[in-house]
Amino acid sequence: MAGYVIDFEPIGRRGTVGADQSILEATRELGVDLVNLCGGAGTCGRCRVQVLDGKVSEIGANEQEHLTKDELDKGWRLACETYPQADCKVHVPPESLTAPQRTQVEGLEVAVEPDPAVVAHPLELSAPDLSDLRADGDRLLEALEQERKVTCTSIDVETLRGLSPRLRSQDWKLRASVREGEIVAIGPPEGRQLGLAVDLGTTKIAGYLLDLEDGRTLSSHGIMNPQIAYGEDLISRLSRAMESREEATRLQQLVVDGLNQMAAVLCEEIEGDREQIVEAVIVGNTAMHHLLLRLAVDQLAMAPYVPSISKSQDVKARDLGLRLAPGAYVHFLPNIAGYVGSDHVSMMLATGLSTAQRVTLALDIGTNTEVCLVSGGELCSVSCASGPAFEGAHIKHGMRAANGAIESVRLEQGKVTYQTIGGATPTGLCGSGILDAVAQLYLAGILNRGGRMDLQPGVQDDGDLREFILVPQEDADGRSAITITQKDVRQVQLAKGAIRTGIQLLLQSKGLAEDDIDEVIIAGAFGTYIDVGSAIAIGMLPHLPLDRFRQVGNAAGRGAILALVSRAKRREAHAMAGKVGYIELASSPDFMNVYTQSMYLGPYRADED
Repeated sequence: MAGYVIDFEPIGRRGTVGADQSILEATRELGVDLVNLCGGAGTCGRCRVQVLDGKVSEIGANEQEHLTKDELDKGWRLACETYPQADCKVHVPPESLTAPQRTQVEGLEVAVEPDPAVVAHPLELSAPDLSDLRADGDRLLEALEQERKVTCTSIDVETLRGLSPRLRSQDWKLRASVREGEIVAIGPPEGRQLGLAVDLGTTKIAGYLLDLEDGRTLSSHGIMNPQIAYGEDLISRLSRAMESREEATRLQQLVVDGLNQMAAVLCEEIEGDREQIVEAVIVGNTAMHHLLLRLAVDQLAMAPYVPSISKSQDVKARDLGLRLAPGAYVHFLPNIAGYVGSDHVSMMLATGLSTAQRVTLALDIGTNTEVCLVSGGELCSVSCASGPAFEGAHIKHGMRAANGAIESVRLEQGKVTYQTIGGATPTGLCGSGILDAVAQLYLAGILNRGGRMDLQPGVQDDGDLREFILVPQEDADGRSAITITQKDVRQVQLAKGAIRTGIQLLLQSKGLAEDDIDEVIIAGAFGTYIDVGSAIAIGMLPHLPLDRFRQVGNAAGRGAILALVSRAKRREAHAMAGKVGYIELASSPDFMNVYTQSMYLGPYRADED
């Protein structure tokens, strides 16, 4: 049987499939797991791909229903409806992948000319003899000046302690890593110079290992933030840190241990060594920043929520307990306010908000959600305590993304269809499934605008709690039925209400309406994989055409990479942070009114009864 070669990007899967197979069928054979709630019937609209090159079948009716004309013109198709008619190159966006192929490290690819803070200089020194008794350190500094025209004034003391034996073991051939006039590491002449970029999130930590000389990302890895054991939310952790110096130290050590393990894993993947990491950039919210640096946090937990410092910091990695190159520094991008940290600055850097010409709204959705509005060249940001509901916390059958978690839900003509991670028997709901379920119940009229669950088919009431049955017990492999309860709906309303309040108050501050927004950028591990249509349906996001939305993955991690690889990007981030306006939501006179209206399901209405 004749077949065609299909190349799936950026996943890196390539193979030959039959001429009578759809792209969806091809993904199944080649191990590319696409979301396909309807099983390939073309009705859910979730298996979106973009045909970059090659001839495919004509556009079908289902595609015209689920995709805009502009999207179709750009090559976007439904994988289940599209049949290759020649060799093809196909782009698979992150939101079309099922959870096993997603990690918190995925994000934008932004090209930048490498210009790192640490530069490696290969050298071959003359060995000392009775006629040349210069000290080893002096010999090195002078060779840099004479051979490389690089003036260094110091050698890091830990680097200096190992200098003499290393010079002799390497036969006086070396690579000196220089950072702003200081030698921070000495390596073999053929060695690599690595950098570490980290997005230190409240719930998840994403790490990237880079070659500093060419800017390539060599490996990436994501882990859960081990501080979760001390509370899902920031306030719980700040409260623990405020109890005693020992508790603050314990919280800091948890993250340091996690980062050291992450660095070891990243280096192992490329057969490298942590001592080759000569520079790191870490971004995170202000609380994570302060806890890692062991700064006082009492003032963050009470009004007016003032950070200890907002300016960027350079700290020796060893002073934090990080096991990298002996003299390596960790660079912390600037914070903006008590609850708007360097991860927000990093996201703005990666998405180019400082040069945006159109009205742009950017959200980094997580346990704490930051929102930035760009209008008339001005940037203004808020922080929203969206909470951990979208991570599955405080939801009766909530769970994190793992095998068996329901990640997508549809309710049509009273019938529930869903997709689980890994195709496993359903065991609970992860964030995207929770959002889908509430949206579907609202659109079906089972939830009213106030979020009240009405008694309808599928709803059970034990006199104390109403809940809608998503998966009956007989389909749950002997486990209890999986439901969405009235309390779950309230948790989602609290989370979405906080996010929508931030959006509305930003718009009001600039005299804008939601229709004035030209583009909505959605970042963050959770934000990347939500169904934007579901978020619009419940009113979490503005009621705008889908083609105005762009999901970009872990933009904060990508910004950290840019700041690691490029000094120019680092300066851009610092300049941008100084220009961002900040609104403290609780201090807005209209806060309570807007928050109340934002709790309703459906499009935002300022005049809600």
